[in-house]
Parts: sequence; C-alpha cells; structure tokens
Amino acid sequence: MTLKQIISKIKERRSWRTLSAIALILLAGALIELMSLLQYRYTHNLMETELDYRTESELTLKAVHIKSLLSNNENLVRNYLWPLQHQINKPDNIYGILKRLVSTNPDVMSSFVAFVPGYFPGRDELLELSAVRKGDDIVTGELSHSGHDYTQRQFYSLVVEKNIAAWTDPYLDAIGSGEKVTTFAMPLHDTDGKIAGVFGIDLSTQGIIDKLNTKHNYPSTFYLLLTEDGHLISQPDSSHTQDSDVNKVVRLINDSTYQREPSSTCISKIVTFQDKENGTGYAYYAFMKGQPHWQIVMVCYDHEVFGKLNSMRRNLLLMLLAGFSLLGFILYRVNQYSKRLQQSRLTRERTDSELRIAQKIQSEMLPSQGISRPDVDVSGEQTSALEVGGDLYDYFIRDEKLFFCIGDVSGKGIPSSLVMAVVHSFFRSVCQQETNPAHIMQAINECACQGNKTNMFVTMFIGVLDLPTGRLRYCNAGHDAPLLIGDGVKPLPVNANLPLGLFDDIKYVQQHEQLQNGTTLFLYTDGLTEASNPSNKLFGLQRIIDAAQHCLEEEKISPSALMEAMYQQVGLFVDGAQQSDDLTMLAIHYHRPEETIILQETQLLTNDVKQVPQLNQFIQSVSGKLNLDRSLTSQLMLAVEEAVVNVMSYAYPLGTKGDITIEARATDQWLKFIITDEGKAFDPTQNTKADTTLNAEDRPIGGLGILLVQQLMDTINYERIDGKNVLTLKKIIQTGDNK
Repeated sequence: MTLKQIISKIKERRSWRTLSAIALILLAGALIELMSLLQYRYTHNLMETELDYRTESELTLKAVHIKSLLSNNENLVRNYLWPLQHQINKPDNIYGILKRLVSTNPDVMSSFVAFVPGYFPGRDELLELSAVRKGDDIVTGELSHSGHDYTQRQFYSLVVEKNIAAWTDPYLDAIGSGEKVTTFAMPLHDTDGKIAGVFGIDLSTQGIIDKLNTKHNYPSTFYLLLTEDGHLISQPDSSHTQDSDVNKVVRLINDSTYQREPSSTCISKIVTFQDKENGTGYAYYAFMKGQPHWQIVMVCYDHEVFGKLNSMRRNLLLMLLAGFSLLGFILYRVNQYSKRLQQSRLTRERTDSELRIAQKIQSEMLPSQGISRPDVDVSGEQTSALEVGGDLYDYFIRDEKLFFCIGDVSGKGIPSSLVMAVVHSFFRSVCQQETNPAHIMQAINECACQGNKTNMFVTMFIGVLDLPTGRLRYCNAGHDAPLLIGDGVKPLPVNANLPLGLFDDIKYVQQHEQLQNGTTLFLYTDGLTEASNPSNKLFGLQRIIDAAQHCLEEEKISPSALMEAMYQQVGLFVDGAQQSDDLTMLAIHYHRPEETIILQETQLLTNDVKQVPQLNQFIQSVSGKLNLDRSLTSQLMLAVEEAVVNVMSYAYPLGTKGDITIEARATDQWLKFIITDEGKAFDPTQNTKADTTLNAEDRPIGGLGILLVQQLMDTINYERIDGKNVLTLKKIIQTGDNK
C-alpha cells in the first residue's frame, strides 16, 4: 500500500467518525425534541384540568362571597323589622328608622316601607315611605307622591301574595336612587298579625359586580353576574373589560345552539370563543345555589392561562438549537479542561469544607438561644454576607444584670471572623469581673490594640441592664446608636467615641438611661442601614425607624416580632439584590412584671455594729410575718447581717456617721432585702473572692463575706443610683399560704 493510499484511509476514518458523531448528535436532538413535545402535551393537559379545578374553586368562593353579602343584608332587614312593627301606626317615626338603616350600611342604596293601600284612613291610598342615598346625603320622603304604583312591582306583589321574604330581579330604580338595584323585601305585620305592608332595602347591582371583580387570576380575567334567565345584572367596570367582550359572552351563554362542554368536575359549563384582541377565550359559568338563583361567570384567555407554557416551549426549542450548536465545541474542549477542573474541584471542596467548619465554630460562639424571663426577653440573629463574617453579638445574665454587646469588625470574610472571635472572647472574659461598660470597653480596646499591625478596627456597643430597676448603663465605640421603642421610637443618646483597635490610650465614658416598663432596645450593625437595592439606594436609618414605628403601632415589639418585621422590610427593599455586608440584629424587651407586694417594711440603722441586734430582730419580724421556717430565717439573718456589716465597715470614712436603710419587700414567690447607703461608691460584688482551698492563715483578708452571701442568697445585685449604694439580696421563698 502506497503512502497516498494510507493517507486516504486515515482521512476516510476521520470523515466516518465525524459523520457518526453528527448523526448521533442529530438523533439525540430528535429524541430530546420528541420528549419535549410529549412533555408539553402532558403538561398542557394537566394545566387544563388544573384550570378547571381552580376556576371551580374561584367560582365557589365568589358565590360564597355574594351569598354572604346578600345574607348579611337579609339579616339587616330582619333586625330592623321589630322596631318598625312597634312604630307601624306612627308613619312619621318610621323615617328615622329607615334613615338610620341606610346611613349605617354603605351597601344599602335605599330602604322603604310600602303599606297596603288604604292602611291609614285619611291619608293617601298608596303610601310608600323611603330613605334614599343621594351622594353623601340621605333623603327621606314618600315615593308614592310621584304617581308611583308600587303594588304592581315584583317586590310588593310577590311578598304580599305569598307572605314570604324574597329577592327581586335587578331593575332600574328611576324614582329612588336612579341606579340599577336588586331589592330584598319582607312582609311587615301589625300587632294583629295581618300584613300591613312590605319592608325592604335596595342594593346597587354595580356595587355587587365591582366587589366581584376586585381580584383576578389573570390580568384580562373578569367576572359577570346573570339572572336565572340569562340577563346581565350589571356591566363590569371598563378597567376590567370592554362592553363588546361582555356582550359576546352573554350572547353565547344564552345561545342554546352554541357548543359548550362540562368542566372536569361537571359543576360548571365552559363556552369557548374567539376574540380579535385576546385570541381564544373561556367562559366558565354555573348557577348559584338558593335564592336568588343567579349565574356567576368567569372569563379568562388562552394566552394568559397557557402563555408561560407556550413561551417555555419556544425557549426550550431555541435553547436546544443553540445547545447542539455548542455541543461540538464543548466536546472538543472538555477533554482539555477535565483534569484541571478535577483538580480545581478538589481544591474548592477542601476550601468549602474548611469554611463550613469555620462557620459552624463561629455560629456556636454566638448565643444558641434567646433569653425569655418574666422581666426580659432577648433575641439576636446574624446573617453573614460570606461563609463567615465579622459581626458579633452576645448576651448573658449575671447577678440580676443583663450583659450584652453588638459589634462590627472592619472588612469581611476570614480575617474579620478571626478578629470577631478574639473580641467576643475578651467580652466574655472581662464581663465576669467587671460591671462598668466603660471599663469593659477599655479592657477590650487595650487587648485589640496589641499586635494590630493590619489596622483592623471594631465598632462596638456594650450595655449592662440592671433587671430589678431597669437602669441601663452603656458605652459606645463608634457603633450605630440603638433605638428605644416604647414611648415612641427614638435613637438612644450615645457618645460616638472611636472604634476599638485604633489607639490604646482612648478613655471611654459610661452613659446611662432609665428604661421604662415595656421598652424594647433594638441594636443593629451597618449591614441593615447599608443594605442596598438594585438601584444602589441604601435602606437607611429612617426606614428602620418607620418599620419600628409600625411594629409599635401594631403592638408587636417583642424581639422575635421586631426582627421578623425588619427582615421582611429589608427583604422587600433589596428586592433580591446580593447581600454586600454582614447583617446582625439584637433586640431586648424589658417588661418588669407587675407583682403583688404582700409585705414591705423598712429598718433604719447607722454605721454602728452595735445596732446589729436591731437588724436581727427586724429580719425575725419579717420572717415571722411571712411564716418562714427557722432554717431559712437563720440563713437570711446571716446573709443580711454580713452584707450590712460590710457596708458599715467600708461605706463611710472612719469616724463618720451615716445612715443605712434596710427595706424588706416580699411577694408570695420571693423576698428581697434592699440595703441603701449614701457613702462612697463601693461594689462588694467586685471584691476578689476568697480561695477556700487555702488554709485560713494563708488566705488574704476579705472575700469570704461576699462569698457567704452569694451562697446563701439566690441573687445579689449592686447599683450606684443617684449618689447612693443600692445592694439587693433576693431569696426565692414560699410563704406559709403556699406551703
């Protein structure tokens, strides 16, 4: 075989392979197109059946709505029947009743009483009293004066002849309201049980059809009401449809020769028609049950019902053609990139796995659940823009004080998350020994500045809420001011200060605010204010205030409800735009419960340990009145005595006399001793606790007293209020009545 023949063979093989590949692609395309066509037909049939069921449901709901409207007005007439019967011999008094009926019911166009001819001797043979709505006014008078013979009308003849209540077919009320109405009338009997006349109301059929068309499945859908014999009750508003469309549908429904078919459920019938503007249309209609036996009609069009399906079919075909055009090129390139893609996928999976672990660790650092107590509800949520974020929040309760914070580390991603973890740990650690927010902030700042060569900084807000009093002490470091929601919505006054991590010599200042009962404190990071929509507009502070104001007006200012409302509002605002920053919210609802104080007594002492016996007598008296057992009384005496002696020793300078007030306050659940003095600021709960593992001679002086008090009482709380030291000892008890 010559070289020329070998080359020819190779070309033939390549050509065969190419043709085979093209044939396989075309065959695959044909199979896919066949499957797509079958799927289209199957989906079309399903949508037709679903349309029948959905339309049946809509017709039923509309019928129920109309029947409810008519039933409510029937009950309205029956409710006014009794006062009319008692005023039947006083025609002039009837006007007031009719006017009141019309004025208090916007659906009613007019109300009337048509008496049996000659019922009142000496007056007109025909007497019909009415109250008619004329714009914003209600006009009363006798319709019979205009030569109106109501005895020939359906509402009178049907009710009087059969002595029943009934609805009439719609008609034009030219004498009264001037509108097309339907009348509900009832026989009006006198005290002897004889029919004295007919009492009824007129409803505007236009009002009924307008309410029927308040909601549509599709933009071009509209509803009609026909009488039992097929007459149009009222023309829909022009914004819903054109008169020609309405007339065509009514004509086809009344044309017995026109083809129609039952729906899938056989409850309604379907008339199919062609429209020049909208194409194929469907008119579903069925009779309402009971009286009036009207027909309710819903009209929809093929291009809206199946429009998305047809569009999807066309798009799939175009995509199929485009896809096969690219398939050859993709197959050519896929082999070259497969190895690199495999390596990239392995690297990405390893990175994603590490990020998931980091995300889990970060989420576990934050509070796992909210706080729900009779006096405070706390809840926080964080949504990171990336897998891990730089926002933080925390809260916990120690010694009847709620410690909480919220912060935002500059930047995003892993570097910010590392700084966030460090700051969070510092906050937890410092708060175990310190209650002054400014001191806590100072300590965290000093730690954050050490080795901060990347110049990352943290905006932070720290608060300490005293739960028994509602006194909030706080310190801000460049963070957005929280909102106070209670007596209106307003920002909490804060000093801006510099963020953490910039300079280690910044002096932070404590601020304070008295929270009123029922107040919610809402804290957030700039991920909320700076959330942007597709037009790059920011959510902003005013929208936050507006959302909070709405929650306040709706009385939904619990932490969960408030944050849910904020998420909803910011979600609507951003309209699907990608989140650009971490978003964190923290809400604290302070609602000190109202409790019944069953005992409240006060003992005044001076800073003289010789008065301790008076203190013990006071405690014994309180315990006796509460019927506490001896063991509990002894614990209370020991704890309160230790606390009071501590105050006597440290509050006032040596040689100075000062007063110490001990107030006992009790409910059926707890007993508090509130110890108040005007001495120097001194927080006994911050004393270094004694190390009880050491021998007595090796332990430093102090610490055992406060440790003893903490062990004997359930909670111990210190506050400096208006220049006074206030130490509160609380014990959960059961009074004698509850034992």
